[in-house]
Amino acid sequence: MAAASTSMAATAALLPPRAARTPVAAAARVASSLPYLPPRFSSHPAKRCSEPRRLLLVPIRASSDDTSAPVDAGELFTDLKEKWDALENKSTVILYGGGAIVAVWLSSVVVGAINSVPLLPKIMELVGLGYTGWFVYRYLLFKVK
Repeated sequence: MAAASTSMAATAALLPPRAARTPVAAAARVASSLPYLPPRFSSHPAKRCSEPRRLLLVPIRASSDDTSAPVDAGELFTDLKEKWDALENKSTVILYGGGAIVAVWLSSVVVGAINSVPLLPKIMELVGLGYTGWFVYRYLLFKVK
């Protein structure tokens, strides 16, 4: 029992007082160890108050002279309808659009399948890093003829 109380007393002697271990006290110690920096001021005259060391607390908003009118949905649809009617190969546009949607879906499925294999994502990451390094070496660092 005496040995336990002696070790606790030794531990208590090594630790700083409880008040110094609080986050506020730790922040005060860090702040006191940093050098003093003067406050920054804007050189823009609109942001300054009459006193040179005091900034305005009111936010300044940028505005433009011409206000753009909101887009009318009916006008947008009529414009799109006119462009669609002006197309000659509507089936080609539909085919390309559908193909793009299927390609995005298929690539998402392939990436999900590769990501589910335990070792393959790390290998793909190494392949990507290697290709990026080769590209930088070949095209960005040195001019190859």
